[in-house]
Amino acid sequence: MRRSLLQRAREVPALSKAFNRNLTLESASNSECQMTTLPNKIRVATRSTPGHFSSVGLYVDAGSRYENPSNSGASHFLDRMAFKATSSRSSDDMAAAVHTLGGQIMCSSSRETIMYQSSHFHKGTPQALSLIADTVLNASFLPEEIEAQRDAARYEIREISSKPEQIIPEILHTVAYGNTGLGSPLICPLDRIDPMNGHTLRKFMKEWYQPERMVIAGAGMPHDELVELADKHFSHLKVSDLPVPPLHGSRPLTVPTPLATATSPSPIVKTTLRAASYLFPTGVDDKAALKLQSSTYTGGHHYIHDPSSEFNHLYIAFEGAGIGDDDIYALATMQVLLGGGGSFSAGGPGKGMYSRLYTHILNQYPQIDHCASFHHIYTDSSLFGLFASFVPYAKGQRVGNTPAQILPHLVHQLSLLLYTPIPDTELERAKNQLKSALMMALESRAVEVEDLGRQILVHGRQIPASEMMDKIDQLKPADIRKVATRVFGLESGNKATVVCMGHEDTGPWQEVFSRYSVTS
Repeated sequence: MRRSLLQRAREVPALSKAFNRNLTLESASNSECQMTTLPNKIRVATRSTPGHFSSVGLYVDAGSRYENPSNSGASHFLDRMAFKATSSRSSDDMAAAVHTLGGQIMCSSSRETIMYQSSHFHKGTPQALSLIADTVLNASFLPEEIEAQRDAARYEIREISSKPEQIIPEILHTVAYGNTGLGSPLICPLDRIDPMNGHTLRKFMKEWYQPERMVIAGAGMPHDELVELADKHFSHLKVSDLPVPPLHGSRPLTVPTPLATATSPSPIVKTTLRAASYLFPTGVDDKAALKLQSSTYTGGHHYIHDPSSEFNHLYIAFEGAGIGDDDIYALATMQVLLGGGGSFSAGGPGKGMYSRLYTHILNQYPQIDHCASFHHIYTDSSLFGLFASFVPYAKGQRVGNTPAQILPHLVHQLSLLLYTPIPDTELERAKNQLKSALMMALESRAVEVEDLGRQILVHGRQIPASEMMDKIDQLKPADIRKVATRVFGLESGNKATVVCMGHEDTGPWQEVFSRYSVTS
């Protein structure tokens, strides 16, 4: 039987002494999780949960937030160029190896993370990590493969631009943060598709794909095995000597300050659960904070005239707390409490029929097709808000509204959180929904591994679910009201972000916010 790197080190006293001097092994408070830091600062974490499949992933502290005008779209192209030709595998060899794996292997980029992840039979872990290492360390970026992805990117842009529920959140981020940092586009801009080339991609990877910015996470394999594989494939990487940009511009938070967050408003379960770690705040040291690309929230208003649109679409948002702030729990619970959904899907036990946006808006106004809360969470900031899609007003039509008529309904729901008591039973229901959704999401092996990798990347440790449950349980109605006051109360000093798409604009929107004593 093949011996692990740890076992071999411990059998030879001199080697064991040197190995232990350079390798940090930590057992988290949860005995199911172990974490080892390799000499070059790559962190390797595993959970010992049983199952028929294993999952392994590489998580990189990179993404569109770290792009600038010269490399805008690099993250999107790195996502699309994953598992293509490398210096050791042709494109056919790579495709054959991926198919032989027999599981699911993928790459996904977001604003703050690029991840490479595989789910496979237990015996496939060495091959899976070999494929991930090969595509990250040895990518060829052949001109013909990049050209193929240019066509794919153009098609993707057309598809996303035709779907308001996907394109408006992107516009919302640009308006909220400007066109830099968190406001940088997730999808490669049209004018950057043709200039994109292998040199740009390699330069971006050289700058941000540093070992201290990487985490390798796994579930379903012995910890020693994954450490050995990580050491085999990644130990030659050198710790970066590059200076890291200072963090500035964001509104100061209670704690110096990881979800990715979702890229579009979606049901509460999706937005809250992409990674459960995004709900657990912990102090982040100054070095971690310095990793961030500067991003300044500005707020503002933007209107996209689209007279051919089936619906009008209206979004309002405010800057919320970052992941390292205790108020993140109250904001997540507030999102569940507001809830909402689609006019044909929000009803039913456990699907939001008792949430405020469903009972107060969807159930009262049949012309509103969709109305929901959203919460995009990032390391040092977040976007919290509401949106509605509704039938536009037209002469001779009984059902239909203008954005100016719908905006007061959305702002009114926020004002209720500021100025009216929250019943204990309503808060308990929202807390229970949030907790159950978190736990059910973690039943997925793929979500479990992604959550582990992101937790280590952001917090430096794996957070037991029981701790998250305790934090949610501790919330009282006064906590929700306090955080609502901080985010959109008149004394918050915050500014609103308003985006409208459709037949007509909102009109004097700031007057509406003022009428309901909500900051604008």
